[in-house]
Amino acid sequence: MSTNKYQETFIQTSFADRIGGANYGKDTNIYKFEKIKRAKQAAKKDFPNIELIDLGVGEPDEMADAGIVAKLAEEAAKAENRGYADNGIPEFKEAASKYLEEVFGVKGIDPVSEVVHSIGSKPALAMIPSVFINPGDVAILTVPGYPVLGTHTKYLGGEVYNVQLTKENNFLPDLASIPEEIAHRAKLLYLNYPNNPTGASATAEFFTEVVAWAKKYNVIVVHDAPYAALTYDGLNPLSFLSVPGAKDVGVELHSLSKSYNMTGWRIGFVAGNPLIVKAFSDVKDNNDSGQFIAIQKAAAYGLSHPEITEKIAEKYSRRHDMLVDTLTELGFRAEKPKGSFFLYVEAPKGIKGGRRFETGEDFSQFLIREKLISTVPWDDAGHFVRFSVTFEAKGEAEERRVMEEIKRRLSDVEFEF
Repeated sequence: MSTNKYQETFIQTSFADRIGGANYGKDTNIYKFEKIKRAKQAAKKDFPNIELIDLGVGEPDEMADAGIVAKLAEEAAKAENRGYADNGIPEFKEAASKYLEEVFGVKGIDPVSEVVHSIGSKPALAMIPSVFINPGDVAILTVPGYPVLGTHTKYLGGEVYNVQLTKENNFLPDLASIPEEIAHRAKLLYLNYPNNPTGASATAEFFTEVVAWAKKYNVIVVHDAPYAALTYDGLNPLSFLSVPGAKDVGVELHSLSKSYNMTGWRIGFVAGNPLIVKAFSDVKDNNDSGQFIAIQKAAAYGLSHPEITEKIAEKYSRRHDMLVDTLTELGFRAEKPKGSFFLYVEAPKGIKGGRRFETGEDFSQFLIREKLISTVPWDDAGHFVRFSVTFEAKGEAEERRVMEEIKRRLSDVEFEF
């Protein structure tokens, strides 16, 4: 046996069970987003001269505000900002506390003990289970949804219990449907509003119900709020922490990725219960050495200028109006969300007199491969596709052109719902 072959065999048998053990890499299942990527590549190859309209991408199509970029350049040039940030600088934590009060009306958040920065919200979600989950503990997640907290719960020997988000319940979880046995074993309840992928928004009444439920069963609430400031049509931004008692049971995660066009900057924060924030900070301290101080200072500048987000929200609101009108003309039952940049629409059953779509994925693949329109399918709780209004377009005229092109490409198809 050659040395390379021996090493390959040795390594293959050394993988942790949590990622597949000796079978790691042998799974033939293809991840949904990999399927989309491959379908895009195939469509571009088959139709090289036709523009692919990407309504599936889940990140902003513009750069961060010029003021934020200028602040980064200014701070990056200062020698005092070159070192490790560890668990963050006071300037950023104070800006986060003021931001919660100014934008969401959350008063009394202590920047010293109740706020800590994170390198984006995804690492925070990945680390939180390490604070609470022992083998056999349960984390409750909603589906469809973002699975990171659940993935790490399983890594630690915990279990995940899924609650479906259905159109009939306004895409809010039915807490009463959670079995008593699960509720008593649960350590964490993960929520995300405005929601990815459904675009649904929570209400103060719902959050009040969550607080009461969490207190009844002694469950920690983790509210992931990266889209919280992106609201439309008179809906005021809502924070879980604005509800009485919320800080007694949980924390809220904020990110500047979506609300400030800062996806690649990797900056956010965890705020709320001081004991949870302290424990999270201890775990975080053993995972990273903090985000670059210049980025934190640029982010603090952004948080002190919420009008930046308001301008971004105006653009997304306009695009939502256009997309809803376009899809409605084509026969879809599309309803504008009150927040986020996602439009969640039931997939058609098929084309009249033609092919059938058994799943949202079937329909999404049809759109990509035959119409060069990219979306994301979600079949966790009904057959839906997610459209995003973060498509590439410079200005309103270009936005209208994209909508007209969508309409043109689908006008020869009569969908059956």
